[in-house]
Amino acid sequence: MNDADDLASRRFEYETLGLDVADVAADPVAQWRLWYDEAISAGCTEPNAFVLATIDDQQWPQARYLLVRGADSRGFSFFTNYESAKSQQLAVCGRASMLFTWLQLHRQVRVLGDVQRLPEPESDAYFATRPRGSQIGAWSSPQSQPIPDRGWLEARFQQMAETFGDEAIVRPAFWGGWLLRPRLFEFWQGRPSRLHDRIAYSTDDDGASWQISRLAP
Repeated sequence: MNDADDLASRRFEYETLGLDVADVAADPVAQWRLWYDEAISAGCTEPNAFVLATIDDQQWPQARYLLVRGADSRGFSFFTNYESAKSQQLAVCGRASMLFTWLQLHRQVRVLGDVQRLPEPESDAYFATRPRGSQIGAWSSPQSQPIPDRGWLEARFQQMAETFGDEAIVRPAFWGGWLLRPRLFEFWQGRPSRLHDRIAYSTDDDGASWQISRLAP
């Protein structure tokens, strides 16, 4: 059997509890929190990992994994280099999509929304909690730019470590947080016979109220 045949024939039957409109929280962030906590309890790897999807200047969709670092009434926050490709795309488009996937629970959550930079004090506060190596790494990496080889990066890291010595490391101005303000959520629960449950939340007033509906699988 070749690889194509193996991919086409691979099946997994989702034998899990259902998801109904009557059972979900009125607030989608609260519902996300519930699923996130259950993902932690289930031992899911990196339960706060998500795929961030953006559009570049050639209209190519771009996607990569990040870690969400905050979830509150405003939306979801994450941190990165402001000079990176993804930050440049976020700044130009002003919109993005997030995808959380908890495979052990046969669940995923899609979130679409507007993006903006977090206030600098919030970025400062988060940066201060990072391990020292990660702080030095933020100063060392010209993210998304071509570099000669890994040796160049390691040498730059060592140079920055020597520059800071034992001093506290402040956040570089080119590094900080983004906030995604959701406009649409979709909670997906795998079910038998591919009759999956899909519950959508949508808003027209910046999250002041949410309309909940069921979507066909």
